[in-house]
Amino acid sequence: MSAARRATIRDVAEAAGVSQSTASRALTGRGYAAPAVRERVREAAQRLGYVPDAMARHLKQRVSRSVGVLVHDLRNPFYADLAAGAGHAARAKGYTLTLTDLGRGETDEVAAAEAFVAMRLAGVVATPVSGAVAEYLGRHGTPVVEVDRQFAPDVCDAVVVDNRAGSRAVTDHLLDLGHTRIALLIDETAWTTGRERHEGFRAAHEDRGLPVDPDLVVATGWDVTAAQAAADALFASSRRPTAVFAANNVLAEGAWRAAATAGLAVPGDLSLASFDDAPWMTMVDPPVTTVAQDAVAVGAAAVDRLLARLADGEEPPRTVVLPAPMVVRGSTGPARDG
Repeated sequence: MSAARRATIRDVAEAAGVSQSTASRALTGRGYAAPAVRERVREAAQRLGYVPDAMARHLKQRVSRSVGVLVHDLRNPFYADLAAGAGHAARAKGYTLTLTDLGRGETDEVAAAEAFVAMRLAGVVATPVSGAVAEYLGRHGTPVVEVDRQFAPDVCDAVVVDNRAGSRAVTDHLLDLGHTRIALLIDETAWTTGRERHEGFRAAHEDRGLPVDPDLVVATGWDVTAAQAAADALFASSRRPTAVFAANNVLAEGAWRAAATAGLAVPGDLSLASFDDAPWMTMVDPPVTTVAQDAVAVGAAAVDRLLARLADGEEPPRTVVLPAPMVVRGSTGPARDG
């Protein structure tokens, strides 16, 4: 650090080997910090000559007119549209939006939540990958609405779509077309999204007395390349499926590419359906049958729920379930014998 530059809380945190929020708690006494950590941070601050900004230190703690939105991977159109819907709803009610995109594979949600708390945001809308965000924000008195998937139904509000009904509708549609070997491409079943879509797929089979071939429930990975590789292996099988239901738009793109590579005509050789609509699905020939989540509406509903929570903090946690209708397009057709 240059001698001419004033030491910052970030410098202190790095010198002490802790996060900025931990360093702040250790120095201010607001919030918990272990005694050994507190001493290490104070020694680092003294060594660096750190002096807190007096004006910032004496500002009244007030909640801002801004809401935080935490998503994973804005390259996925679903999350981009969700953020757009949240932003529109927030602005309509006089709030600004603070957006954080953790990107693919990044799971340090608590660090993002710490930043939101430090900004004293009014509340947070999050597409979580664990219950950590709700737990951390709850401890700090910051309201949170889980959106798209749900980990803490007894702790905070949520806005989700009817995953079971949408998945079941697609599976029933394919069964009605005569398909009995239907593959489900799915990225996960640990979260409510994947688990409920899997449940809808199984329920449609079970209600007709049809078994689900476990070899046709395929774990794909998280991106287009991984999904295409999984579908390539599936289509190379001597008993390949006559239909594929991809559990989201990314997996559907992988399946579409794999079908083209294998020389399979859609829907003549293979029917393809998806959960999640995406712009490319109406740009290909034939366009893809899908369950159309209105991600803009989901984002807007999540902000509305958050603002309702701010108005009435005593109401029990509420889960809002939005419909997800099936849109039949040209990628699904009657099963072909043989």
